Amino acid sequence: MNKVEIYTWQSCPFCIRAKKLLDSKGVSYEEHSIDGDNQARIAMIHRAEGRSTVPQIFIDGQGIGGCDELHDLERSNQLDLLLGLVG
Repeated sequence: MNKVEIYTWQSCPFCIRAKKLLDSKGVSYEEHSIDGDNQARIAMIHRAEGRSTVPQIFIDGQGIGGCDELHDLERSNQLDLLLGLVG
């Protein structure tokens, strides 16, 4: 399984929705909660090539975007491949 990282705010409904999808697939992920941490937010924006919304999701170091992009990948049957769940 590929490494998954997700930058979140605790009360963000999109973050919760993205984590729910990952949880439903049995995917473990490293969560970076950036609530109130401006330095962490700046680091996320830099890493996400200027995207400042949460969540920001990275699979094997590659930024895939946020919740909508994660669900788009699921709908197009590409998410399992990116996650390393299928060969």
